[in-house]
Amino acid sequence: MRGAGVLMPVFSLPAPYGIGTLGQAARAFILFLEAAGQSCWQVLPLGPTGYGDSPYQVFSSQAGNHYFIDLELLEQEGLLKGEEYRGLDWGRDPGRVDYARMYRLRRPVLRLACRRLPAQAGAEFERFCQEHQAWLEDYALFMALKDSQGGAAWSDWPEPLRRRQPEALAQAGQALADEVAFWKGTQYLFFRQWEELRAFARAHRVRLIGDLPIYAPLDSADVWAHPEQFQLDGSLRPTEVAGCPPDGFSQDGQLWGNPLFRWERMGEEGYGWWVDRVAFQLRLYDAVRIDHFRGFEAYYAIPYGAANARQGRWRPGPGAALFQAMESRLGRVPILAENLGFLTDGVERLLEQTGFPGMKVLQFAFDSVDGGGYLPHSYPRRCVAYTGTHDNDTARGWLASSQAPAAARARDYLRLSRREGLHWGMMRGVWSSVAELAMVQAQDLLGLGSRGRINTPGTVGGNWLWRARPGSFSQRLARKVRHEMELYGRLDCPDL
Repeated sequence: MRGAGVLMPVFSLPAPYGIGTLGQAARAFILFLEAAGQSCWQVLPLGPTGYGDSPYQVFSSQAGNHYFIDLELLEQEGLLKGEEYRGLDWGRDPGRVDYARMYRLRRPVLRLACRRLPAQAGAEFERFCQEHQAWLEDYALFMALKDSQGGAAWSDWPEPLRRRQPEALAQAGQALADEVAFWKGTQYLFFRQWEELRAFARAHRVRLIGDLPIYAPLDSADVWAHPEQFQLDGSLRPTEVAGCPPDGFSQDGQLWGNPLFRWERMGEEGYGWWVDRVAFQLRLYDAVRIDHFRGFEAYYAIPYGAANARQGRWRPGPGAALFQAMESRLGRVPILAENLGFLTDGVERLLEQTGFPGMKVLQFAFDSVDGGGYLPHSYPRRCVAYTGTHDNDTARGWLASSQAPAAARARDYLRLSRREGLHWGMMRGVWSSVAELAMVQAQDLLGLGSRGRINTPGTVGGNWLWRARPGSFSQRLARKVRHEMELYGRLDCPDL
C-alpha cells in the first residue's frame, strides 16, 4: 500500500487569536487532507514550550500545550464569554506567532474557563485527574511552583523543593492549591479537545502521526519528578548533556543541553519509564515518529558546561533491548524512526532489527554526486520519504539558497520546471518513489520560500513562528494534489 501525508505543526494552523489551535481550523485542515487524498497528518510535539518556544524542549513529555486550546470551543461549551477574549489584541500578523503575546494573554483567559470547570464538568474532570494521576500531579505542581519561583528552573529552587522532600511538596501543594487546579484544568481541556479532533480525523480517514523527542529538557517535570532516570550528580546537576557532533547544519555541532539517560539502570528496571512514555503517545496518535533514533544505538555525550558540542564523545545506547521491552508489553508499536544525521552500520542494524521504517529526505540527495542514499531511485520500499522536515528550508527556499552544483543536480534529476513551480517537481520526487509513505511540508504544498521555514537548527530566536494564511488550503489546491495522488497510486493508507 502507498500513502501520502502532510507535515503541519498545530501552531501553524490559520486559527484566529494568534496561534493554531484544536478547533475549526484543525478540522478544516483535516477536510482539506481528505479532499486532497492524503492519509496522514504529521504534527510536531504538542507539549508546553518554554524559553525559545521549541516543541522539542517542553516542560513535560505528556502534558499538552495550553496555547492550543481553542477558545471558540470553550465559548460554545459555556466556559468562556465572547467578550472575555474576542476584544483582546492577539497581534496583527496572521502569518507569525507572537509567543510573548500568547504568554501574556492566554493564561488569564484560560483561568476564567478553568474556574467554571467544576460546575460544568466536575465528575468528568475528576475522572480525568484520577486516570492521569501518574504524571498530572507532578506536572501541575511543577508549573505552579515554577510560577511561584518567578519562572526559575527547578534546579534553582529551594533545596527541599529541588529534592522533592515530601513535607515541602505537601506544604507547597496546599499553598498553591488554586494554581495546581488551574494547571490540571488546562490539561483536561487540552485532551478533551484533542480526543474530539482525533475522532474527527478518524471519521475522515486521516491518521495522526505524532513526534516524540528522544530527550527531556533539564527544566521539565520529567527530570524533576524522576531524577534517578537521568545522569545527574549528587547536586542534581547533569554530568554530561546531549547534542550532536559538527555536521552540515553546524560546524560546532549542536549543544542541546538535555540530561542523558541512565540506560543501565533503565535496563535493570525493564525500561519501564520509556515504555510508559511511548504507551502514552500511542494513546494520542496512530503512529509516532521518534526523534534522533540513532541515539538508541549510540548517543553523543558532551561535558556539562562546555561551550559547544566539539568536545563530545559517543557512548553506547540501549540498542534493541529497549524496543524488545516495548514489544513485550505493548505488542507491535507503530514507530517511525528518524534515522538521519551521523549513521553507522550499527544504526542500520538496529533499524533492521526493529523493522521500523526510516526516513529519506529529498533535500539531502543533492549535496553529493552519488546522493548518499537519498535519491528517490535508491529508496527502499519500507521507508517514509520527505521533501524536507521541520529542520529543513522549504523546497523553494532550499533551491534558492543551495550551492550551485546541488541545485543544478536537483533540477537535472527531477526535471524541474519554473513554469509550474519548482516545488511541484520536488514533491513529485517523493510521491513517485517506492516509499510506502511520502510526506511533504505544508509550506511546499503552498509553494512558499524561506519565509515559510519552521526552524533553523543551531539558532535561537526566529523559529517556530510560521503560520498559514486563512484560505491557503483551497479546494482548487486539494483537487490538484488529489490528481497527483491518483497518478502515483497514493490513495491508500499504509500501516507503519
